[in-house]
Amino acid sequence: MANLFDDFNPISSKQWKQKIQFELDGADYNETVIWNSPEDIQVKPFYHRDEFTKSASVTTKTSDFKICQNIFVHDIEKSVKRAINTLQRGAESLRFTIQNENIDVTSLLKNLPLENKIVYFNLSFLSIDFVKKLDQISIEKKAVFFCCLDPIGHLAKEGNWFLTSDKNNFETIEKISKETTNLSLLSIDSGLYQNSGANITQQIAYSLAHANEYLNRFQNFTKPMVFQIAVGTNYFFEIAKLRALRMLFKLIAAEYNPDLDCHFLVTPTKRNKTIYDYNVNMLRTTTECMSAILGGADAVANLPYDSLYHKDNEFGDRIARNQLLVLKHESYFDKVDNPADGSYYIESLTMQLAEKSLTLFKDIESNGGFLKLLNDGTIKKKIQESANKEQELFDSKKEILLGTNKYPNNEDKMKHDLELFPFVKIKPRKTLITPIIEKRLAEKLEQERLELE
Repeated sequence: MANLFDDFNPISSKQWKQKIQFELDGADYNETVIWNSPEDIQVKPFYHRDEFTKSASVTTKTSDFKICQNIFVHDIEKSVKRAINTLQRGAESLRFTIQNENIDVTSLLKNLPLENKIVYFNLSFLSIDFVKKLDQISIEKKAVFFCCLDPIGHLAKEGNWFLTSDKNNFETIEKISKETTNLSLLSIDSGLYQNSGANITQQIAYSLAHANEYLNRFQNFTKPMVFQIAVGTNYFFEIAKLRALRMLFKLIAAEYNPDLDCHFLVTPTKRNKTIYDYNVNMLRTTTECMSAILGGADAVANLPYDSLYHKDNEFGDRIARNQLLVLKHESYFDKVDNPADGSYYIESLTMQLAEKSLTLFKDIESNGGFLKLLNDGTIKKKIQESANKEQELFDSKKEILLGTNKYPNNEDKMKHDLELFPFVKIKPRKTLITPIIEKRLAEKLEQERLELE
């Protein structure tokens, strides 16, 4: 069969550019159709194969991505009921957040159908006995448990290490590793950097440098390291972010253990979410979940549209879960592995982000490593600088959040709807370092509107 394209002459990138310049009718090409991202990446109006040099060597198993349900554990009976209900209604994995080590984890998990299920545990404490129980239950249940221990992330977010009887948190984790056999123990809270306002290059580099602190200390660990990542609204950049992070982790981890893998648990960011015109949050989280899946997330835990101001509720959970179910079963997002391969734009973004992030990572390492820069305040300072730039764009309406700083519905009243405090919480306490603070772009504007209600 003849190739239908044989009748058409190929068009070079130079010819396309000339055509665009003609159509611009004298306007400057670079100023009109090329824009600069916060990561200092110049985004062109088109990408062509004759300018394509190298594709990213990253493999994503999009067909295997799991729909994850977040469950905050306070009342065990309610948590069990909720877990069973969500698993019956489409959730494929669970993430339990447990703040109290006196929670009876055996009762929590005893009646759950967890065979071959992936379960994540975010613990607000470091307890050898508690993790040993999880290890035993994972063996009995034939489940895959990720015990997301991240003392460096805890230090960054809370300003203090976990309280333990050992010399330091790393010693406690070393003991846990010797007394457990079936758990993946280490996690990186990458979402902290995104939700605090870091640009994408910083998010990747800080996550890698954060992980490298663990790789240096625990070189005998063989289970995958979990990255808990937040994705924003910059659709193609977020796809490229996940691909670049996976590619660079493989590169760095190979220096310690060529077989060490990473596991991405991804959720939409809180940074661009709003309490006013809250239904728009559903649109934001849908595109963010799409970026997560196409970028190669192993699991996606969606953010309910009302999570900022409502306590966990069945309706918000169901809508968030159904967004992912629609993407998987009606939009067929799980049918193709490596879906971003061959896109000149995404490949170009991936390589540029990887190069810039690797440069920043090397700079961090040459200046003493992530922990040193975290302790002396450098990491917080750099994130704050990026956050301030983005806040200025939002305040000047160059970065738009519909319903908040553009086209607001002035009839929208929220004061009597707030079950949760949706702003930065001030917790006076003595800390070793100044914590990295997560803050949404719309907070100041929302507080001003609430005062006028």
